[in-house]
Amino acid sequence: MDGQFLQIEKRFRTEIEGLRFIAALLVAIYHIWLGRVSGGVDVFFIISGYLITASIISKINKQGYLSFSKYFGGLLKRLLPNVLVILTVVAIATFWIIPSSIYGKTIKELIASLFYYQNLQLAFSHTDYLNSEQAKTPLEHFWAMSIQGQFYVIWFILFSFIVLLWKKLKTIHIHTTINIILIVLFLSSLTFSIFQTSTNQQFAYFNPVARVWQFALGGLVYLNLFKIKIPVMLSNILGWIGLVGLILTGIIFDVSTMFPGYVALWPMTCAILILLSGNDPSHFGVEALLSRPILMKLGGISFGIYLWHWVLLSFYKYTVDTHISTLIGIGIILLSIALSAITTNLVEKPIRHSFGKPVFMRLGAFFTVVLCLIGTLGFNYKLNNPTYVKDLPPNHAFPGATAKADYQNKKKILPHIKYITNDKSDAYDDGGMIYQGAKVKPLTYGQKDAYEYHILLVGGSHSSHWLGALQQIAEKEKIKITHLCKANARFTMGEQDALSQKWMENTKDYIKKHKDDYDLVFTTADVGNDEETDVPQGFIDAFRYLESLDLPIFAVRDTPRLDVNAIEAYEKNKNVTIDVSKQLPDKNFQPMEDTGAKIYDYNNFIVPNHTFKPVRGNVFVFFDSSHMTNTFSRTLGPVIKDDLMRELKSA
Repeated sequence: MDGQFLQIEKRFRTEIEGLRFIAALLVAIYHIWLGRVSGGVDVFFIISGYLITASIISKINKQGYLSFSKYFGGLLKRLLPNVLVILTVVAIATFWIIPSSIYGKTIKELIASLFYYQNLQLAFSHTDYLNSEQAKTPLEHFWAMSIQGQFYVIWFILFSFIVLLWKKLKTIHIHTTINIILIVLFLSSLTFSIFQTSTNQQFAYFNPVARVWQFALGGLVYLNLFKIKIPVMLSNILGWIGLVGLILTGIIFDVSTMFPGYVALWPMTCAILILLSGNDPSHFGVEALLSRPILMKLGGISFGIYLWHWVLLSFYKYTVDTHISTLIGIGIILLSIALSAITTNLVEKPIRHSFGKPVFMRLGAFFTVVLCLIGTLGFNYKLNNPTYVKDLPPNHAFPGATAKADYQNKKKILPHIKYITNDKSDAYDDGGMIYQGAKVKPLTYGQKDAYEYHILLVGGSHSSHWLGALQQIAEKEKIKITHLCKANARFTMGEQDALSQKWMENTKDYIKKHKDDYDLVFTTADVGNDEETDVPQGFIDAFRYLESLDLPIFAVRDTPRLDVNAIEAYEKNKNVTIDVSKQLPDKNFQPMEDTGAKIYDYNNFIVPNHTFKPVRGNVFVFFDSSHMTNTFSRTLGPVIKDDLMRELKSA
């Protein structure tokens, strides 16, 4: 077909290189010192959308079509070298540096990062990227690289379709067509992103569908930016506003609950203002700063800076200290820049500027080496996997919660620390812990047939972690247990996120429908990180609802929610103790008497004298910052048995 695919004004935007470095620097600064998200990744996404759209259109103009081999071959040469180097470093470090508690998680994420699905791995493993209390692997930041890779596949398919239209419908106005398609993508993805962020923000953060709009916006900017003309003075002002606004993104907004919904428009708009100012360059504009040679060079290695900084930060936290001083933080940034320059110039550029089969054979060999390293780690992990601890009943060697105050822990501790994150209530493995949606999903445990009592265990994950204790009793007392729990939710009439509120309504309806099936409802009575001395009103209202259904309530005081990950703290200091008196203030349970609820506080068996120790009676207490291991929960069975049986018999 004669004629170019699409004529776009060509000009090398030097300010883009400087903007890429600023974005990488912001990500590093916010990660190192502020523990927040900066908006820098969102800038990477819009720039990626801009650049790949420009590259694809240029290729089609030259070739008349979009070559699969040239498109993906070029991407592999540009993206894989840095990635393979860093994955090799992390794989080797896993043998010596990575904490045992995240050994298995790191192996899974090595594979996910290598094959560009790390965002999905994190989403479906229910990782909260913005929760500093969750144990972090050195590869969590690869989620952004994975989304970027997935986007490149989407863009290839999209533009291949557009080229097909162009060739079949010769009268098509290609500029208008692409604009319409990208606008539809932008609006539909943004709408979905806003919805999912409000209902399931943790999943939305990693969901490529909730991120496509950011790349589409970059494509729209490329297609239309050259048409916009504004006075130089206004252009300068807008550019500086954009840069200042971008720097302040993480300070202005609480990104832990608001990204990637409509709030992500802020850093995107800031980036657009900076690009817009570059239409009319001046000595006083922000593009003059961003186009300085030093910033352009740093922009050229920004991809590596992003990849290296988190790995170095993680290694330092694992081996030295979780607190990052100003000097150490600066050192991490400078070392990230140095390592990025080395890997970019000595590994990436030679590969990127090579052609033919030999370069892909070298890449393939490098890829195979990394895969073999990961395979060795995985084999070692499986080979040393101990007996599944959920099947081990508590005994005198592992008393756990029943240990006396002067009990001296032995060398062997359960569960094995390398597999501790697997030691959750059975509901996690059985699919009974709801993460997505608001559907009620009851699962039964204990004595399922010929039972004498039937308990409904309801609430969130802090209700679910009592399942082990109930199972320990159910085995001897002929108790059937129905598990009805949702992660990040509570059995309360109080304020929760929209999805949890909907789940609560569905749960109430379910209980009302099946109220005659249950002898007792087991749930939590409060939240273990509030400093209020009274039980929250939402819980009281929920218990009154159960009382209206003539259902007895056995409510337990929540376990304390620590400010640190218990296992990370233990791996740094085996004798660590944590004061939890702030999380467990003296609480007035009297307002609950008129609800029919019986409230029990067993925290003295979990954190005696308001002092938390990661190990109690040769058993790890928590597998994170607040959830009991299933092994420890089972040791609570004898502790709660008398109280529970008394309530069941009097029900």
